[in-house]
Amino acid sequence: MRWHLAGSVAAGVLSTGLLLLQAALLAHTVARVGDGLDALAGGIAAVAVVALARAALSSAAETAALRSAAAVQSDLRRRLVAHAARGGSADAGATVTLALRGLDALEDYVARFLPQLVLAVLVPAAVLVVVAGADWVSALVIGLTLPLIPVFMALVGRHTQERTDRQWALLERLGGHFLDVVQGLPTLALFRRTRAAAGQIRRVTGEHRTATMGTLRVAFLSAFVLELLATLAVALVAVEVGLRLLYGRLDLETALLVLILAPEAYLPLREVGARFHASTEGVAAAARVFEVLDTPPVVPAGLQQSHLPATSLRESGFPATGVALHRVGLRYPGREEDVLREITLDLRPGRTLLVTGPSGAGKSSLLALLLRLADPTSGRITVDGRDLCELDPDAWRRLVAWVPQHPHLLDATVADNIRLGDPDADDAAVRRAAELAGVHDVIAALPAGYATRLGERGTSLSAGERRRVALARAFLRRAAGAPVVLLDEPTAHLDADTAGTVRAAAARLLDGALGVVVAHDDGWAALADDVLDLRPVRTAVPA
Repeated sequence: MRWHLAGSVAAGVLSTGLLLLQAALLAHTVARVGDGLDALAGGIAAVAVVALARAALSSAAETAALRSAAAVQSDLRRRLVAHAARGGSADAGATVTLALRGLDALEDYVARFLPQLVLAVLVPAAVLVVVAGADWVSALVIGLTLPLIPVFMALVGRHTQERTDRQWALLERLGGHFLDVVQGLPTLALFRRTRAAAGQIRRVTGEHRTATMGTLRVAFLSAFVLELLATLAVALVAVEVGLRLLYGRLDLETALLVLILAPEAYLPLREVGARFHASTEGVAAAARVFEVLDTPPVVPAGLQQSHLPATSLRESGFPATGVALHRVGLRYPGREEDVLREITLDLRPGRTLLVTGPSGAGKSSLLALLLRLADPTSGRITVDGRDLCELDPDAWRRLVAWVPQHPHLLDATVADNIRLGDPDADDAAVRRAAELAGVHDVIAALPAGYATRLGERGTSLSAGERRRVALARAFLRRAAGAPVVLLDEPTAHLDADTAGTVRAAAARLLDGALGVVVAHDDGWAALADDVLDLRPVRTAVPA
């Protein structure tokens, strides 16, 4: 922002100088109107040139301000999305609202309010100096009436800011609630709760509408107050100038100069008031963005930079001895109880650990620890004797083939979705991965084969087929040298035949790997070398 502010100040200084020059030329030219057109030609040309220069400067300043605003918005969006990707935002709907609608509204603040604020400081001061040099009485009137506008702006602005903050909080709440409802529509429809969800959205929408209309009402009323004050102040100057001109105590050129400059002294302040109301939503959203960015990520809790090069893990032949958990505990911020407590494990290459237990026992949290999506709040995890928290998380994750419970498929081709496991994989490697995952025949039957676009979240595939596409990604990752395999409920909610196909593909994926499988399905016991049964007691060791 500092270059933008410096440019705004420079443009404001030039614009103020041109304004004063234009007013002086115009007053001088009109005062000489009785001298004939020939005497006025030079003055008219000079006024036209200055007017064109002001227009060009205004256009250039506006363009630069809009570019600065776009740069600020892009930077904040990148920071917000990166923070959310690290687990720094639990409410996806609120994050989307902030990143889109919220930061869009920041343009008015950066591109218009800040430059106008510079003019509101420079122009009245410069006008007062010039008018004081020409007519001290008019300068006194202007000087006494000018402070009234900032005083009323501050009083109204405080009230407006409170209303805008409330309006923005309701908008965030509405966005998050609406996203949750849309994502949960199948479940709501299944349990016949769609009418109740619609009623909740209607209620939140009504609250946001009421807050918005209240904010607009205050904005309109405050604009009326500022316009009325400025108009009365200019009228007061015009009356005292007119009376003195009538009695011959003021010459025409000075009177014209004062009358031309008097409205210009109040105009920047009025514009600041108008811009303030247009920018308050963006300021409230930006404040919320900074609040989110300053909040430590919920998951993970503080990632450190690697003390090792990103490739050093693979070059060192990892894993030589495996991964170990030493009395590991995990408690999420804001929770009063641990999710995991005193977990001790020794994971070795070529062996598979099956993690079972009821919902809420911490099975997925255990995988989050191994993925570096969360860091232990007690104990430590070591990789070949090195603390996992000291390793670069991206380098570590490149060594992990992970199949989540709900794999996300992008609106891209089947091949591109599989190639997420290894972006450098060729078509032959993609096909081989699909064959190992047992999904090649399904893909071959699609209209364009591997070039078929799947739609967002892979809506054109069944749940079992989406799982097998995710397994194909994991096979590509394994082929690229990833020695660790993590599977989170890979057969949940699948029929027996599909679950058997997925288990057969998973068995090939786990062969020779350091594997961890989270599952409720008893069919995984045959693939496991060790079993960890997590219970609400939170203390467990592998059987």
